[in-house]
This record gives sequence, C-alpha cells and structure tokens, in this order.
Amino acid sequence: MDRLTPAQVEHFLDKGYVRMPHCFDRRVADEWRQLAFERLGYDEQDPQTWTEARVHLPGMNRVEVKEFAPAAYGAICDLMGGEERIALPVNWSDGFIVNFNVRADEPWQAPSAAASGWHKDGDWFRHFLDSPEQGLLTIVIWSDIGPQSGGTFVAPDSIAPVARFLRKRPVGYHPAEVRFGDLIGECTEFEEVTGQVGDVFLLHPYMLHAASNNPSGRPRFITNPPVSLREPMCFCRANGDYSPVEGAVLRALGVESLEFQISTDRERVVPERVARQEKMLAEQNVRLSQS
Repeated sequence: MDRLTPAQVEHFLDKGYVRMPHCFDRRVADEWRQLAFERLGYDEQDPQTWTEARVHLPGMNRVEVKEFAPAAYGAICDLMGGEERIALPVNWSDGFIVNFNVRADEPWQAPSAAASGWHKDGDWFRHFLDSPEQGLLTIVIWSDIGPQSGGTFVAPDSIAPVARFLRKRPVGYHPAEVRFGDLIGECTEFEEVTGQVGDVFLLHPYMLHAASNNPSGRPRFITNPPVSLREPMCFCRANGDYSPVEGAVLRALGVESLEFQISTDRERVVPERVARQEKMLAEQNVRLSQS
C-alpha cells in the first residue's frame, strides 16, 4: 500500500518502530473511554473510586482497522510485506490497558534498564525466531499521553539481543519458561511513548517494553493488539523480498539471509488471563444492564 516513506521504513529497520500520527479521530475514543468507566463502576471525575491502579479490560466493542484507521492499516501492510501475508481481519477493540495511577506516590522513573517489568509480548504461543502469531506489535493511543504520564517504555535496540537469543534455540520457548526481560541488560537505548489520541506506534514483535509509573493524575488508555502473519517469517527468500519485519531481524543478526528451521511443533497456549477477562466481561455486562 506504500503508506510509509523510505525514511520511515529505515527508522523501523534501525529503531524497531514507526509512529503514525492522527490515524483516527477522538469521537470513538471518547465514547469508549466513557464506557470503560461505566464498565468498571468508576467515576471519571473522582480518583478515589479508581480502586485498581492498573486494569486490563476485555474487549467489548471492535472496529476493523482497514476502515477505521486506513493510514495505520496501510503502514501495517507495508511493514509485514503486504496484505496477502497478514492473517485477516485486523481488528482493534476497547480492551484497554488503563494505567490509572501505577506507583503514583513514587517520583517518576525515567526509562532505563533499571525500570521493572521489561518483557516481550506473547503469552499465547511458543516462541521461535520466525513465529507468525505476533508479526507486529502495536500501541494504539486512546487518551492523550504527555511526558511522565504512564507512557510505555520501549528499548529500540532490543531487537538484536532477542533475535540472537531465539536463533540459538530452534526448539523454541514456552512462554512460561522464558524471561525475555532479562535481556534488557544488553540494551542501552530507552524511550518513553507519548502521543495524542489517534496516534499509533507500530513496533517490531521483538521489542522489549515495560509499563511506567503514572504520577500525573490522568488515566492512560492504550491497547496493544498484535497483528499475526498467515505464515511464519522467512529469512531466506529466493527473491530477497523481505518485509521490514523480517529485514530488521536479518539486520540485527548481521546477515543477508538465514536458513532457520524449527525442531519441534508450534504450540498455542491458553493463558490464565483469558478466563479472568471472560469473568470480568460477564460482570461488566451485568453492571451495564443494571445502570
């Protein structure tokens, strides 16, 4: 779809992410945030009612990204090698990750290796170098996020250590047996994600990231839905037609191509959070029906 400029593609290859501003307007975001407070039984104007510092809501409403945010969708296609390589449809929901006031009583901590909680997403599949389940990580911004306001921390130079780590183990890693966050000690670049409603950050699936504390008094609303590939990533294409996601892995490993074969079956995992969120959704539907 050629939504991205050569400079944006190069930034993704070098830094592991690209920012797409103003991909959708505020109307849906405002409605979904208001509904989120109703679902939780919180008063938006009264922080005393925000009984949990951080909440990961289940999705209740969904939109198809191709229609809702075409610029973001075009960029997703560019980064993943074309729409034909993507597992469709690509949807976003109001399954918000809300940072109401995580560690609000502490001084704000700048992004660094010393921050807690660094991780690689993917609690629902066995991790291989070429895993298709998470071909791209997204951060969709549903509330304005200023500096020191709970924005996600990212480590732009984490693609290489994660790639080297996964390359060594064709048997892969079950998500319960691996701590990708331990690789943060090999990183030296750290950034804080800030932006406006409608901004979308498209990140390489190997990007290590972490939650930050939010002393701002303003809830931070994001979602981070993955985009899956139809087939595993390929690092030895005969025509050299690598997607930027694949190209970033090759660049990180310092090779032009790579023969990689897994040595065990791919595996899907049902994480504990699924049952927890199903219960939460049922409770919220009851609350809404009684309001």
